Amino acid sequence: MTEEKIEIAAAKVATPASWKILLLLVAMNGIAPISLYILVPALPILATTFLSDVSAVQLNVSLFMVGLAMSQLVTGPLSDRFGRRPVLLAGLGLMVAATIVCIFAQTLPQLIAGRFLQAVGGATGMVMSRAVIRDLYPRERVGGMISLVIGVMMIAQLISPLIGGLLETSFGWRSIFYAMAGASIFVTVIIAFGLPETRRLAADGDSAGFIKDARALLSSRAYIGYALCQVLASSIIFTFAGGGPYLVVSQMGRTTAEYGAWFAVTGFAFLIGNLSSARASQRYALDQLIWFGLAIQIGGALLNVLWAAMGFDQTPVWLFGTQMLVMFANAFVMSHSAAGAISVRPLAAGTASGLMGFVQMGFGSLCSQFGAYLGGNFRSTLPLTICIVALSLACAATMIFLIPRQRKVLTADVKRKADEEDSGLL
Repeated sequence: MTEEKIEIAAAKVATPASWKILLLLVAMNGIAPISLYILVPALPILATTFLSDVSAVQLNVSLFMVGLAMSQLVTGPLSDRFGRRPVLLAGLGLMVAATIVCIFAQTLPQLIAGRFLQAVGGATGMVMSRAVIRDLYPRERVGGMISLVIGVMMIAQLISPLIGGLLETSFGWRSIFYAMAGASIFVTVIIAFGLPETRRLAADGDSAGFIKDARALLSSRAYIGYALCQVLASSIIFTFAGGGPYLVVSQMGRTTAEYGAWFAVTGFAFLIGNLSSARASQRYALDQLIWFGLAIQIGGALLNVLWAAMGFDQTPVWLFGTQMLVMFANAFVMSHSAAGAISVRPLAAGTASGLMGFVQMGFGSLCSQFGAYLGGNFRSTLPLTICIVALSLACAATMIFLIPRQRKVLTADVKRKADEEDSGLL
């Protein structure tokens, strides 16, 4: 099955982003990130409860991210071979079981093990959401759908630390896991009854295994370019999140609550960027939207370097005000570069999504640590802001040097050909 035939088939079955489809995609994509952030406010309480130091308790976060990375590398290819539904339901079932382990954990190692398995199961939703979108929609609509899903999910993700704090204060830290277990069961049920199998069966000549799919993807300049662009763009968020607390609390002498408020503002800008990206995808080509985002992202990053050089870097409004521009633009870059990556080999969308997600989480964790080093070991915001400029320029370099200039782009002609086939014109 050729790429063009796949695009025509996708255009035939593609439907508007109904609330049912959107709910399912948001639920499967958001369950793992929300589970990560909802526990963060309770980490100091866990240290006291288990008589442990902060670094050991922090493994509840760091190993969770390791689980997210490792799972995506495995579950993506499995979904290409066995289908999206069975892999997704198995992963969500594992997440439910792991959450129950966390509820009854009596030691910190037991809790950390449960959290790791939570991530392994929950990550299937992150991979499957991108793969399912690629199954259901033609290439030029994939970025918009990813943006729409992330935009809606961001609302829940922004308030999840608040919900976690309220639950811990009112009912104790175990109540967080009771709530997560209920949410995991709910997501599993609605997926089981509401999501049909979306994987497209390959023709005999198109069938391939993980090794062949991975080799084909990793030998494709287009896949590497789009995937690296997405990874580098997401690393901007990890880097700033790692260094941000040190900039605001240690350098600027502000409270942690004030940092939380400023960070939420940048999250809101990212939300608006995703919603705008989803709307713009109906009118503009995928690569055009990536370059639009890159232009604003690089401009905003350079402005933050300028503010630091001029001595304005000790006031949060300058740093975060410009970072809002970066985050708004980052939404365009991330969603549409992800769309480009999983569209290079549509029949291996799960493998493409999993490989990209694995590198994203792995490199992102390193960037988070590096961001913390830059924010905590210098008396200026300049090192961190220069790093963000470098990451932004690296995103642009992947588009310039890796994405083939003459690559064929299937746009509205796909829909026209699909309509003509239905009318018997072809």
